[in-house]
Amino acid sequence: MNYESTIPSEDIAIADDAEARSSTRKRLIIAAAVVTLLLLAYIGYNYFVGAGAEDDTASQAPAVTVMAPGKQLVTRTINATGTLAARREIPVSVVGEGGRVTNVYVDAGDWVKQGQVMASIDRSVQSQQAAGLEASVGASRADLNLAQANLDRAAQLVDRGFISKADIDRLTATRDSAAARLRVAQAQLNETRARNTRLDIVAPKAGFVLERNVEPGQTVTQGSGTLFLLAQDGEMELQARLGESDLANVSVGITAQVTPVGTTKELTGQIWQIAPVIDPQSRQGIARIALGYDSALRPGGFASARIRSGTSEVSVLPESALQNDSKGSFVYIVGPDNKAVRRDVVLGSVSDAGISITSGLSGNEKVVLRAGGFLSPGETVQPKLQKKADGA
Repeated sequence: MNYESTIPSEDIAIADDAEARSSTRKRLIIAAAVVTLLLLAYIGYNYFVGAGAEDDTASQAPAVTVMAPGKQLVTRTINATGTLAARREIPVSVVGEGGRVTNVYVDAGDWVKQGQVMASIDRSVQSQQAAGLEASVGASRADLNLAQANLDRAAQLVDRGFISKADIDRLTATRDSAAARLRVAQAQLNETRARNTRLDIVAPKAGFVLERNVEPGQTVTQGSGTLFLLAQDGEMELQARLGESDLANVSVGITAQVTPVGTTKELTGQIWQIAPVIDPQSRQGIARIALGYDSALRPGGFASARIRSGTSEVSVLPESALQNDSKGSFVYIVGPDNKAVRRDVVLGSVSDAGISITSGLSGNEKVVLRAGGFLSPGETVQPKLQKKADGA
């Protein structure tokens, strides 16, 4: 007997559908795994390749030497130039009536004492006038002596009745008149002698002769101008020109080192006067630096001065670290990200240690010492720290 078993068609369809769904699920899982692997590979590639590119960029960045300048106490020095001159100039000219010069006893470059005769003027006529006045004084004195003798004799005869009181009064008046004439003659003689003395050109003060403008045979009068020019006691000065800001930082008594142009000699002076006004054209004032006599100092010449105007705590940089453009002075500093950053600064005085920075730096920055002219803001660099600048 044969048995034939049959499977319903619905069951077969259900089984085929489950198998299809299982196959689809597997394909989705495999696809997701492939995508995940591709994504991880892409991220890994970018990470390692990008890091290598950054390393390569860093390796190609320029190496620069930097320093942290800090702060130090420096002497503020003001540099100035100016004209040399006599501290006290004394022009010497004709005091009296003048005349023909007979002798000149000094020349430019000589030293003279107070009252020393520098030049003499012909006084032949004045001498004769003085002689005539001396004779007049003698005659007046003789008249006075005679009048006094007559009065004395008359006074002895009054008591005897030979001379009246009127005669005594007349003789007394004659004596007084003779005394007055003598005083007048003596005064005229003294005046003439004083005038004759003033004919000589004498030094009013001791000093150094800067100029001589008279020669023997020359006729001079009170309108002849300056015959000699003296520097009182030989003292000189430098009339140093300073800007308004520098002038505000100096005071009377500050020392200065002065070097005349054309020499290597350095002379020590002291500011003795500061101009109370500023030139409206140049915006400068004058600080007058007193100097003792030295052969290197020639009035009218130029000289440079270094004026020490106190101390201050500032950063000091070598000249190689400083840059300039139309906006002013600046330096490059290196930030934490090794990027070059421009920093504007205000320059102060110059010393052997370098140039002081009065504003713009705290002293803790990393300042590029060299090659700043080849950098641009934001550029990546490789900083090499140096505690002190070369030559500092």
